[in-house]
Amino acid sequence: MNNYRPMQGIPPVVKNLLIINTLLLFGMFALERMNIDLTNYLGLFFPGSKWFLPHQFVTSMFMHANFSHLFFNMFALFMFGRILETVWGGKRFLIYYMVTGVGAVLLHSLVNYIQAYPILQNISEQELNLVIDQGKEALMIGKNFVDPDLSKLNLIYNVPVVGASGAVFGILLAFGMLFPNTELMLLFPPIPIKAKYFVIGYGVLELYFGVANFQGDNVAHFAHLGGMLFGFILLKYWKADRNKFY
Repeated sequence: MNNYRPMQGIPPVVKNLLIINTLLLFGMFALERMNIDLTNYLGLFFPGSKWFLPHQFVTSMFMHANFSHLFFNMFALFMFGRILETVWGGKRFLIYYMVTGVGAVLLHSLVNYIQAYPILQNISEQELNLVIDQGKEALMIGKNFVDPDLSKLNLIYNVPVVGASGAVFGILLAFGMLFPNTELMLLFPPIPIKAKYFVIGYGVLELYFGVANFQGDNVAHFAHLGGMLFGFILLKYWKADRNKFY
């Protein structure tokens, strides 16, 4: 009699990433019952926020907002990450995953700083302290500042970034570059598309939504682009480094 193992056949790094991300989501739900918000400690806050801690640049990529957020990221990690780990090996895949994940939040933070800078030049220190000290509490009860500048600054300072999406977009980029002509089946609409066109299209959409910055859009589009950008740079570096020895 064979024992069924649901994680059997998944390479070790992808398997452990799936486990860690899932355990942290359940841990977040469990701690909420004790009035402890794990996101305050592991999600990434804007540097300058009273909730910011340096380790959040790494830990935020293992946190998720809810089950659907976790599912879609982990599904993409499972579908594409296991192929890359099989091709590269565990060490190189883990390096790539971490570089793209951290690179994603670095670009997101840079864009946030660019958006916050002109506001910071036009408000008083007292107004800034009001955002830092009371802004998060206002957001928790569904409120924000009436002043548009303070409202925008509050969202930058006090809404944490969580999720593995940056690393996942890096994985999608790598898959598209390594297997450009592999056909993927879209869900909406249900048509086949080559991996290279899928990646290009996704990147263009993320850039559009990131620049458009639609009201109510809480997706960190530039974090997704950051994962793709750092992934592209790393892949080019590895290729150039390899060519030195051949």
